[in-house]
Amino acid sequence: MKKSLVEALSGLKHLPNRTPEMAFGDDASEAFAEVAPYRDGAVYVSYYSGSSEWERHPNGDEVVMVLDGTTTIVLLTNAKEERFTLAQHELIVIPVGVWHRFEGSARLKVMTITPQPTEHSIEMPSA
Repeated sequence: MKKSLVEALSGLKHLPNRTPEMAFGDDASEAFAEVAPYRDGAVYVSYYSGSSEWERHPNGDEVVMVLDGTTTIVLLTNAKEERFTLAQHELIVIPVGVWHRFEGSARLKVMTITPQPTEHSIEMPSA
């Protein structure tokens, strides 16, 4: 089924101050949209500035591609944080089961291919 990222992004409202706590409420729903189902998850787009909670996907890798803006992806591997700065048209593949978060995002328009389920944590996970 054909889907337009431009159309999906045009329907989003910029979320100017994303915080990790927003993952557990409905305050941010206008900044996120599902574009299309994919395997056991979906292709998503979002538009925000700020930082996210920690999350991981136990059933598959996640692809994160920056469409516009900038962000830093923080991966938690071997109890250490690894930071990867991404700008427009750059992507990262986050391995299955690795805790990660978005940090310091600036007017970030991002597309993710995200397997489900997704586990979330506000505090830094221990593993």
